[in-house]
Amino acid sequence: MYFNDVHILYYVLFAVIGGFVAQIVDYCNKCFLKEQKILSKENFDKYKKTMLPNYLLIAVIAIGYILLLYKFGLQNNLNENLSLIKYIILLPMLACAFLVDLKEQIIPNRLNLLMFEIGLISVFLYGFDNINISLNMLLGMLAGGGIFLLITLLGGLIAGKEAMGMGDVKLMGALGLYFGLQNIIVISVLAFLIGAIASIIFMIVKKKNANTYIPFGPFIVISSIISIFIPFNVLFNILMEIFTLGMY
Repeated sequence: MYFNDVHILYYVLFAVIGGFVAQIVDYCNKCFLKEQKILSKENFDKYKKTMLPNYLLIAVIAIGYILLLYKFGLQNNLNENLSLIKYIILLPMLACAFLVDLKEQIIPNRLNLLMFEIGLISVFLYGFDNINISLNMLLGMLAGGGIFLLITLLGGLIAGKEAMGMGDVKLMGALGLYFGLQNIIVISVLAFLIGAIASIIFMIVKKKNANTYIPFGPFIVISSIISIFIPFNVLFNILMEIFTLGMY
């Protein structure tokens, strides 16, 4: 049986790999939260002794891997599979950023650096096939980091405090290497829209005031995942309909 020209056994394999990766993400999250070394036998042995399957995380990443395989399929050479490969690597890192920022209101520098380094490798590999794609990814890095850095600086000048954490700025810069110029702009707008809606809901339900800090990283992650699976044109049209009140 085939789905999108890919045999069903490959979907099963990707789901199994996703479950295995999810437990690695769970281990990394615990190390990030305790500020411990990830590549440490001692820390890993401690984790194994108390390890419990994180079923929610396993389900999310396994389903994510299945959807990635369905969207991009399996091609005949490395360059044709680059989109699938880079998002398979990116998805668990996004999960880390989401969970750590949600709990500790910080995105670790070593996580952002890892995203950045892998992003640069993908840009380099894309360059062998089409240099314009690589240039677009580099512009995405500049735009993603630049937009959020500008917001942070303006927030500091106007409000006297950081409007955005530097971890978010670094995250957006790194993500620009994966999504390119147009998509990173859409991700930025979508993140602010989701963040605004979520903040209003939190204030109503939790009765938080306007000064309560709400981490922005999770909104960036959600917007990035949406952008992976929904085409740019569709997202752009939806956002234009929202911001022009249906007059677009």
